[in-house]
Parts: sequence; structure tokens; C-alpha cells
Amino acid sequence: MDIQFTDEEVAFREEIQQFLRDELPDDWDPLNQGSPHSPEQLPFTKAMADKLADKGWLTLAWPEEYGGQARSIMEQTVYREEMTYWGVPGTDLGTGAIGWVGPVLMISGTEEQKSEHLPPIANAERYWCTLYSEPGSGSDLASLQTSAVRDGDDYIINGQKIWTSSGHIADWGWLAARTDPDAPKHRGISLFMLDMKSQGVTVRPIVNMAGNHEFNEVYFDNVRVPKGNLVGEENRGWYTLAVALDFERSGVGYSASARRTLETLVKYAKETERNGKPLSEDPIVRHKLAERKIEIEVSRWLSYQVAWMQSQDMVPNAEASMSKLFGTELTQKVASTGMDILGMTGQLSKGSKWAPLQGYIQRLSLSSVSSTIAAGTSEIQRDIIARRGLGLPRA
Repeated sequence: MDIQFTDEEVAFREEIQQFLRDELPDDWDPLNQGSPHSPEQLPFTKAMADKLADKGWLTLAWPEEYGGQARSIMEQTVYREEMTYWGVPGTDLGTGAIGWVGPVLMISGTEEQKSEHLPPIANAERYWCTLYSEPGSGSDLASLQTSAVRDGDDYIINGQKIWTSSGHIADWGWLAARTDPDAPKHRGISLFMLDMKSQGVTVRPIVNMAGNHEFNEVYFDNVRVPKGNLVGEENRGWYTLAVALDFERSGVGYSASARRTLETLVKYAKETERNGKPLSEDPIVRHKLAERKIEIEVSRWLSYQVAWMQSQDMVPNAEASMSKLFGTELTQKVASTGMDILGMTGQLSKGSKWAPLQGYIQRLSLSSVSSTIAAGTSEIQRDIIARRGLGLPRA
């Protein structure tokens, strides 16, 4: 791997930073904005998505014929890193539209599917959710039971999904369902695009323990999906889904958000005294912050490795899992370090006059629990690294 940003990439990073300084409110605090899909924040989220679409940045690495700018993978990585660091909402139109729905359609979709769905994504006109996990199928996703039965020119969907991020604001869903119940579990799954306004779709909110509504339960009661919405081959959806998960796991956002949080903790430690001295002079505090800084840089370079491999037309399978594993566990470490530094007051919620940093570390500590579960648990990532990266046999 040879990572050296070009002059053009450096200039692009500076252009993004200047754009955000101009467009974000003067009092913008990326750590305390709440859910971008809440009723209070959704209008601003959509407004920012529109501005990013106008500049062509939402899909800047996509081919020009699909609404992109054909920019490099490394430029796309720079863009995603800056967007996450600044906490900009609206960069993925719900969950997955730009991150994996669009890229997978380019690989496996028909020309009709590309024409119908890619332009609305590039123009910030269509929001998506990902319908994978079920109450009994999370990490073992291939055991999913939501069924899709062929009926003439349609498939009839029945079942339930859970932990569906942004399902309550999505126009379309990226759905994995079982089309052959008698096949081995990895070989009877198909991928569909589902209009979330279809008759028989019910979305119910799940409020997480940090008080945010991002997750949802989604129920399907004899929902009809046209056969033209099947992505790729019937019963071969698992392999298409695996490609989508590689896109999902290869983000640079983990280190970017952790870096922003760490900088906030460093500032807090410099400005807060305990026993008559700034916390920043406490050797234990300094050591913890230094450890996290080193780990953030490791996470950052792991994600750069994934981007570099993609830029060389390589498939970063085990490498994407390494980035995801290290990045999500880093998120929990940063939250734990923050709670250690803030002490007992770190447990106070936003709204309390005594809550340091407006209760952000408390919310991060709660929400980070799910980071090593979503998109494949740490155990699943280690298994992928062992088998596909190190060539170890199945246990």
C-alpha cells in the first residue's frame, strides 16, 4: 500500500472544509445534533443533502452516466472523512442509498433498474433503508426467514425485519428474503428493491436506550413486489448481499468521528480542574488520551488501505472486516475513556445543567454498544479475517 494524497486531493479536502464552514450554522456542534432523521432535524438533513447533490458530491465517485463525477476512490474517501468529522447529515439518504445500494446496482442491476433508481439517488430525491436483520437472524443473517413467493409477475413478501435504520423516513427498502426454503440457507436468498409505500408494509419505531429513534421494526403482510425489482439472480442474493456488506464495512467514518470526540475530550481535559490541577496534567488521563490517539490513526490507515485497494480494482474483503472490527471497537474505547475522564457527572443526560459536554459522552457510551453488532458482529468480522484473510479452516 502506498498512501500519499495528491495535490488535487489535498485541495479537494480544503474545498470541502471551506464549503462546510460556509454552509453549516455558526453554532454547529457535530456532537450534539441528535438524530438526523428526527422530526426536528429532518428538514435540515434534506436541505444539506440537496446542497451536496447540487455540487455533485453525494455520488462524486459514480460514473458520469449515473449522475456522478467519476472522481477517484481516494477523493471519495476524503469526502466521507470530512463529512463524518463535521457531523454533516444527509450524506447517505437514509441508510445505504449511496453507500451500497447504488454501487451494487451498478454491478448487478439491470439497465431498467439503474435508470429508475440511480438518478433519484444522485439528485437526493429518494431515501433508502436496508432490510436485512430479523428477530432471529442477525449475525447469522443467512438464517433469515422472511419469505418471497413467486406469484405470476410478482413476489409476495411475508415476514418481519428489525433494527431497520431510517425505515421510518425511507422511500425504498433494500430487502433480503428467502425464495427457496428447501435450499441450503446461503443459496435460497434473493435481493429485492421494495417500495416502502406498498400495501401491507408496516413500520413501527424502536427508541434506543440513548433516547434516539433511528431503528424500526418492519412487517410485511402479503406485500407484492414486481419481479422487475429482483436484483441479480433469484436464489443468488446472498452473494450480491456479501458485496453490499463489503461496501458497508469499508467506511472511514469510525476514525473521523472518534477523532472529533477525542479532540473534544482533550479540550475538556485542558479546561477542567480536579484537585486544583487541570485534568490534562494527570498522567493517567494523558496516557488514556494518547492511547486513543494512536488507535484512531491505526483505524484511519486501515480504512485508507481499503480505499487504496478499491482504487486498484482489488476486492478488500478481509481488509474491510479489519477496518470495521477495529473501528467499531475503537468507538467503544473512546466512549469508555470519555466516561473515565468525566467521572460520575458523565452519566448525566443532556438537559441537566451539570451534564458535561451536554451529555454527549453519556449518549455515545450507550449508542456505541450497538456499533460492534450492526453490519456484522465483531465475532463475525474475526471469523472473516481468519478464514478469508489468513486462510484458517472453519472451526
